[in-house]
Amino acid sequence: MRSAAVGHQCVECVNAGARTVQAPRTQFGGVARTGAPILTYSLIAVNVLMFVLELAAGSLKAELTLWPPGIAAHDEYYRLVTSMFLHYGAMHLLFNMWALYVVGPPLEQWLGRLRFGALYALSGLGGAVLVYLLSPLNSATAGASGAIFGLFGAIFVVARKLNLDVRSIAAVVVINLVFTFVGPMLGTGAISWQGHVGGLVTGAGIAAAFVYAPRAHRTAVQAGVAVGVLVVFLALIAWRTNNLLYLLGVG
Repeated sequence: MRSAAVGHQCVECVNAGARTVQAPRTQFGGVARTGAPILTYSLIAVNVLMFVLELAAGSLKAELTLWPPGIAAHDEYYRLVTSMFLHYGAMHLLFNMWALYVVGPPLEQWLGRLRFGALYALSGLGGAVLVYLLSPLNSATAGASGAIFGLFGAIFVVARKLNLDVRSIAAVVVINLVFTFVGPMLGTGAISWQGHVGGLVTGAGIAAAFVYAPRAHRTAVQAGVAVGVLVVFLALIAWRTNNLLYLLGVG
């Protein structure tokens, strides 16, 4: 027996009652959680771990970066995902992880872990797909920047929906976009504008679907848009692969 406000209840009754209590939801349909932003911290940990492995195994970067011929000619489609967790140097990693540390927690709290995870993954993939479509054939691209720019676009959209002041967010997005295109001219090294723009557009679009979905069909609309975007990406990847195989004279 367990003490209750109305006397005592058996353990089975308490457990049965607990199963009927629905978890609190966020404003946009996700499961509301208190405490640390576990998914954000987990993503940071994975990126840091991959960087350590890069330093320990010099060949790892060559095997996992987004290299178009490897994807098209050798069916190494995993490169579209693994490249999101690799970085060219400590400063590249630190900048991206600092941005994730700042932007990730509020988005994870507002959207819930599942929707935040889908947003991050699709943003990163959106950046990778645009790189695959438009980058030079012999380029090798890596970095979480596509996913990070997706979070930049998403936090702007979500903050506007919540009637928050978005001027500072807009300034951050504009400054980063300017740096994306101007940085290489100033000697900062190559920057993948395709990854940044692809991630930004994807993140803003996914976030808009998440926060503006009608309440009556919110979950269905959110899931439908996420799956639809993934299908479009897969179709673009298949098209680009066929195009590259033709250019490479393979098949």
